[in-house]
Amino acid sequence: MIRSDDPQIQRKLIEILHVIDERGSAVGARIISDILQERGYPLGERGVRYHLRILDERGLTRRQGYAGRVITELGKKELEDALVRDRIGFVLTRIEDMIYRTEFDPVSKKGRLIVNRSIIRREDLDDALELLRYLEQSEYGMGCRTRLIEDCVQDSHVEIATICSITCDGILLNAGIPVNTRYGGVLRIEDGCAVQYTDLIAYTGTSIDPMKIFLSRKMTSVLDIVGTGSGVALANIREVPASSQNASPKILDLAVETGIINRYEIGETD
Repeated sequence: MIRSDDPQIQRKLIEILHVIDERGSAVGARIISDILQERGYPLGERGVRYHLRILDERGLTRRQGYAGRVITELGKKELEDALVRDRIGFVLTRIEDMIYRTEFDPVSKKGRLIVNRSIIRREDLDDALELLRYLEQSEYGMGCRTRLIEDCVQDSHVEIATICSITCDGILLNAGIPVNTRYGGVLRIEDGCAVQYTDLIAYTGTSIDPMKIFLSRKMTSVLDIVGTGSGVALANIREVPASSQNASPKILDLAVETGIINRYEIGETD
């Protein structure tokens, strides 16, 4: 595994591995140097040869005579690991970008907001809408604002857009309250009240949206909450400055009134 105290050297080693892997055959230092120059890495042939020796010593590349180097199986695994490391925090970066672009004003009820997009088969549309109406009528507030988009990429499917709770973060930010999205989790609810989180995943430590992970594992029981008041749902944990403890609830109440979120709870950090 590539490890170096100098992150620039580590990045160059990984980039050289990328070049060799993309070529699919043995490649020499001159060609590698030319490609790196095009990608913004000013590394000459001599510098490339130095880095190639490091890769050879670690078993990540193998020399094939005068033709140059090829990547080994160990090198390919290193590339996969490097890709995961590069993606760590990517989900949070995307979320923060959407938060900054939110313009929705809960007072005027106008402005750009964030939505979740779900694509379903057209033949399932009636059942889906009936289920959404059922959630809307729940006394436990599990409904959400929706919009049907029939002009889908596939004629056999339709798209349902629902307001994403991240919009609330954008509203807080526009009010001068910075938000730190910390965790996505599985929340146990009993008699309509939040009891405890049974699972948490930090956004800063994952390359996949935590909510998608929990959904793929079928860890929720939303219909049980609607029917009995008890069950398991997905929820996010966010942090705001302690100095905003008076202003934040007022803004969150507006978000509830306009249908951006259904409910919220404020607690102390550990």
